[in-house]
Amino acid sequence: MIVKPMVRSNICINAHPAGCAREVVNQIDYVKAKTAKRAAAGQSVGKSAKNAPKAVLVLGCSTGYGLASRISAAFAYGAATVGVSFEKEGTEGKSGTPGFYNNLAFDRASAAAGIPCKTVNGDAFSDAIRAQVIDIAKAMKIKFDLVVYSIASPVRTDPDTGVLYKSALKPIGKPYTGATVDPMTGKIGSMSAEPANDQEAADTVKVMGGEDWERWIAQLTAAGVLATGCATVAYSYVGPTHTHAIYRDGTIGGAKKHLEKTARAMSERMKATIGGDAFVSVNKGLVTRSSAVIPVIPMYLSLLFRVMKDKGTHEGCIEQMERLFAERLYAGSAVPVDADRLIRIDDWEMDPSVQAEVSKRMARLADEADQEKREALLAELGDLAGYRHDFLAANGFDVAGIDYDADVPRMNEI
Repeated sequence: MIVKPMVRSNICINAHPAGCAREVVNQIDYVKAKTAKRAAAGQSVGKSAKNAPKAVLVLGCSTGYGLASRISAAFAYGAATVGVSFEKEGTEGKSGTPGFYNNLAFDRASAAAGIPCKTVNGDAFSDAIRAQVIDIAKAMKIKFDLVVYSIASPVRTDPDTGVLYKSALKPIGKPYTGATVDPMTGKIGSMSAEPANDQEAADTVKVMGGEDWERWIAQLTAAGVLATGCATVAYSYVGPTHTHAIYRDGTIGGAKKHLEKTARAMSERMKATIGGDAFVSVNKGLVTRSSAVIPVIPMYLSLLFRVMKDKGTHEGCIEQMERLFAERLYAGSAVPVDADRLIRIDDWEMDPSVQAEVSKRMARLADEADQEKREALLAELGDLAGYRHDFLAANGFDVAGIDYDADVPRMNEI
């Protein structure tokens, strides 16, 4: 069959097996090359780095920052990895999720390199999956010295009560209306969201806050599968004031603030019990399956990408995570954090000169009332092509070296 992208309401609902696999290989190649370059420059990297990770658990391992973290751990440091994600498997004639193919590609590359790995397909919110991971660690005779928490899900079932909670992407206090961009056509539209009620805000914290992360660390500690000095890191986003009403000051931001508060409490407990630590890394804004449907985010990212590419500072997921590992977590000194104990790997995005230029361009777009002229101006000031590429490549499309007119014999393998 010939597989082409199927896009509905700014969401790509299928994936290309070969394209996903190639993207994983591209990320692995980047990490290998960057590690070699750092070593040639005299930096302490790879297995020789101080406290280099030997065994890493990645929760939410299949796409985005989670996948990039797993690749960095395995192919920069040679660490054994266990990954957990919840994927729809492909069938002979029907697409699986991108993460299904990404996991297959990672497992294949890791095995070829002789790097131990195990991938679990299941609900990371469940105690049954936690028990399975603990059994795997014991069978592999490893203790995790790094646990990465990179789970993004719209729903979570509380293991204690069986109650299903759903997250809400809404502002708090008042309605929000912002511009949105169709990544395939460049057409600018408008998207509105009503304010969340108290229950919706609380439910979003239950799904996306720190409760599940804390449960993971507690059960792994009790099972004795965390190494002395183990670190854990979860991922967050702050972004500029342009996005705060719908993100940082909305329901999602409330959940992220809970995640950050949880990290501070976990840090104290981990130091006291296993000499470990807990961090939240604030990462750069990038194209994800969820960000494409958040008002204002696609327009902001398009402008941001152009400004950062012109400055030579643009990064994707793999560049961010390679730098997080090499220059923050395993740089040979104390992990640098800000006044709120956050690792700021979004530093290049939030550079004042970058944000000033993005703000200037957003103001120019806001001042243009004519729809066609506004869309032409966005194409001029932003990086719609780059945004579109990232949007498609996340599902295995628009990847260099892949013949998209070639027959795909089966959709359950790569």
